[in-house]
Amino acid sequence: MKTKLILVAGPSSSGKSTLAHALCEAFGADCALLLSLDNYYRDLRHLSPQERALRDFDQPAAWESERLIEEMQQLIEGKTIDMPQYDFNTHLRVDQTQHISPYPYIIAEGLFALCYAELNALASLEVFVDIDDEAALQRRLDRDIRKRGRSPECVTRQFNETVRPANEQHIRPSAQNADIALDGSSQITTNLKIILDRIKTAPAPIYRSAADRL
Repeated sequence: MKTKLILVAGPSSSGKSTLAHALCEAFGADCALLLSLDNYYRDLRHLSPQERALRDFDQPAAWESERLIEEMQQLIEGKTIDMPQYDFNTHLRVDQTQHISPYPYIIAEGLFALCYAELNALASLEVFVDIDDEAALQRRLDRDIRKRGRSPECVTRQFNETVRPANEQHIRPSAQNADIALDGSSQITTNLKIILDRIKTAPAPIYRSAADRL
């Protein structure tokens, strides 16, 4: 069975990761695999720690899109890949990669998941999750202070200087490529049902075997 790729995109802290995880669970661990495309951020070990901290990570060019597209193509073709692993604290890739085998369904989520035409062309379903910037900032503060050891001032400055402009310049315009657009402030169960209903009622169901399980 050929692997089907589902892309989930949206602004930072819109809830796309949580939704993608819920979708993966709905399909079942033997049927779907969740990938964070943030692992394709370019390695910055050629820069000093101070220089890395000043880089704009909210531009599509921040991802190594060439490798990303090539490896998603390989998964669709039934080949295995060794996906890079990224450390947000150091802005570096770690030495170990993650060996990924093809699954019937690959659910890949990330900021720029709908920003590359070549990647869009590989997808069987594209989902965009949006939320207003103020709610996103609060979620980002909660996450980055707790999980990434960053200060409120640093998080807020980065959001206003790079995240907010990128949302308008790159992220939200990519919603035009989506098959489904969702409100990230809605309940996960509500958004999940919208996706599953779309899958079940598609004119030519590409997810027939998985949808029948739900």
